[in-house]
Amino acid sequence: MDSKEKKKLSESDICDLFITPAINKAGWEPMTQIRREVTLTPGPVVVRGNMSSRNKKKKKFADYVLSWEPGVPVAVVEAKDNNYIVSHGIQQALGYAEILDVPSAFSSNGDAFASHNKVPAAGENIETEFPLETFPAPQELWQRYKKYRGIKDSAEKLVVQPYHLDVSGKEPRYYQVEAINRAVEAVAGGKKRVLLVMATGTGKTYTTFQIIWRLWKAGKVTRILFLADRNILVDQTLVNDFKPFGSVMTKIKNRKIDPSYEIYLGLYQAITGPDEEDKIFKHVSRDFFDMIVIDECHRGSAADDSAWREILEYFDNAVQLGLTATPKETKYVSSSTYFGEPVYTYSLKQGIEDGFLAPYKVVRIDIDKDIEGWTPPPGMTDDLGQAIEQREYNQKDMDRILVLNQRTKLVARRIMKYLNATDPFSKTIVFCEDVDHAERMRVALVNAAGQLALDNPKYIMRITGDSVEGKAELDNFIDPESKFPVIATTSELLATGVDTKTCKLIVLDKTIASMSSFKQIIGRGTRIDEENNKWFFTIMDFKKATELFRDPDFDGEAVVIYEPGDDDDPVPPDPVEDDPEPDDVEEPPGVYKVRVSGVDVNIIAERVEYIGPDGKLIMESYKDFSRKQIQKEFTSLDDFLNRWNSAAKKQALIDELEEHGIVLDNLATEIGKDYGDFDLICHIAWGQPALTRKERANKVKKRNYFTKYGEQARAVLTGLLDKYADEGIATLESAKVLRLDPFKTIGTPVEIINTIFGGKEKFESAIQELEQELFKKEESA
Repeated sequence: MDSKEKKKLSESDICDLFITPAINKAGWEPMTQIRREVTLTPGPVVVRGNMSSRNKKKKKFADYVLSWEPGVPVAVVEAKDNNYIVSHGIQQALGYAEILDVPSAFSSNGDAFASHNKVPAAGENIETEFPLETFPAPQELWQRYKKYRGIKDSAEKLVVQPYHLDVSGKEPRYYQVEAINRAVEAVAGGKKRVLLVMATGTGKTYTTFQIIWRLWKAGKVTRILFLADRNILVDQTLVNDFKPFGSVMTKIKNRKIDPSYEIYLGLYQAITGPDEEDKIFKHVSRDFFDMIVIDECHRGSAADDSAWREILEYFDNAVQLGLTATPKETKYVSSSTYFGEPVYTYSLKQGIEDGFLAPYKVVRIDIDKDIEGWTPPPGMTDDLGQAIEQREYNQKDMDRILVLNQRTKLVARRIMKYLNATDPFSKTIVFCEDVDHAERMRVALVNAAGQLALDNPKYIMRITGDSVEGKAELDNFIDPESKFPVIATTSELLATGVDTKTCKLIVLDKTIASMSSFKQIIGRGTRIDEENNKWFFTIMDFKKATELFRDPDFDGEAVVIYEPGDDDDPVPPDPVEDDPEPDDVEEPPGVYKVRVSGVDVNIIAERVEYIGPDGKLIMESYKDFSRKQIQKEFTSLDDFLNRWNSAAKKQALIDELEEHGIVLDNLATEIGKDYGDFDLICHIAWGQPALTRKERANKVKKRNYFTKYGEQARAVLTGLLDKYADEGIATLESAKVLRLDPFKTIGTPVEIINTIFGGKEKFESAIQELEQELFKKEESA
């Protein structure tokens, strides 16, 4: 094929005719080693107002991923059409190689290959070009991968042990593959303590299942203990991610370890306790388990009895895998000191950036008595007639020491105002100071919800450790198929581990000082659930808890603070009191709460913050955000007008803006529902006077513009103008509109296009001319 002909080929043709045959010829097996068009990340969800959209421009998509075995990627290849030079795609390929953490990146335009090798031999170039016929064989790139990842020949058999193949076709995401492979490689290399740090909602349990499956199938481990500290975590694991283990798996019950199983799931509480007879793990030999997995290991380390430490020390020869979303790093406790540095970390920030986790917006609400403080007048008594201590009460005292009933009602009304304005059936968790506060909040919400609570008594439930009725509804609350309960008030029970996929609103009316608690609470909302239209979540903060987002530690690397001296125990000591996380916080004995009904309470400030392009919270109006984004996309009003008028489909420009987070429907709610997309953009970005859609349509009707068309064509165009006036530009550009009134009285879509307008081309030309009349430049000024 001559070069001129080659330049006319699409990128897909170049792949099919040149790149794929070259890779096949090098010995790569098409079915198991070559994957085409691999989506690595779907692109982040952009949230503005109550709308959301994916930024598809930030989707990461590799043309080829080459694997030694399925699930063990070793190289990426980026393809370009023949109008580009050979190495044009190498930077893109390197970006994907970085994501997959592989040493080999290639680029090709169909003439040759460009290569980047992260582990060149002495005297070898990092980047080279070579002919199509000499693409490296699988064995060569596998050896390069082993060198890059530090895999010894003796570890190879375990490293290539196959994944469990799901019958539904579910495959691990790129970061899960990396976490699984890093953990297996660590064990294959002789490491006994392994730590994985993965943000809530990123599939830690599924990742763990694949690690255990591969190690178990390879015979590296034979008896495995999975430890968690919440019953629901064990039960979820048993019936969901670990289900393929089937009959070899059991849950430890009745304080007995039955030796006839291979996979054991258990609660710390079920195998240990304060008394020696509770420590049933000692009823089996120290080598009974050869692998132990500690879910949410930051919590076990922080609990005052350090339950998991004693268990791990007993089975100290086993492979021990710690899982956490929030490594505990304080002066006293460190999961990293025990397990070593994480073999892999996948953060909340990265998950949101990739588009696997839901972004959030924050509504921060300041209440006058919290911010300004409240001092009771001299001689004032509480609702029980007791004298109130003469001092200033502030935000930290609210609902811990001082209960202002009007404040509770105000918070409840504000929550219901938000839900009624968005969706009153959005699953909501309200975090309260303690069980008493959670109950009072439930009552206030029932009263604020009115008819919604009357229609279904389970609309609002208190789900706390002491409530049998509430705990019985926990499964229904987390089940996307179950409509009720909608709102759960709690203090601690829902703070960790519970898989609340469809939770759209998290309310913080609780003082949160601990970063790990904060991360866990935020994690209740981070799952995306496309089936149930859950793309983002809102945090409503009454207690300034979200200031922790601005703490550099919020999404930073884990840093070990405990620094033992020469004679100190290398294991950090148990905390005196770091952050106990029981199921729920009861009122401490002897603490008297001051309850006052008649004090007026008001909201004094409210602001909305969004995640900005840099992943940090920014506070600005949607209007200001849109102005900046539009002005970034178009250099001037003239640039916008030229692109708008020359666009065959205006909707394509609107879709492009949506990818940058500008949802014009949201702008219309701020500026006015009667304005069309064109006027909204010109008005917001360049201060142009806006015309309503109806005003634009009427101006066109008054001109002599229609006279060149026949009677039927005029009727169609007038009907389209009316549709534009009512519904906007999208109706003008969709042929489907011709099936509706008033057009169906004129003829079928085919008759209208072919008979009345003389064919598709002439019909589309008439639509473009109609749009030019609608958006004439002098009328937008």
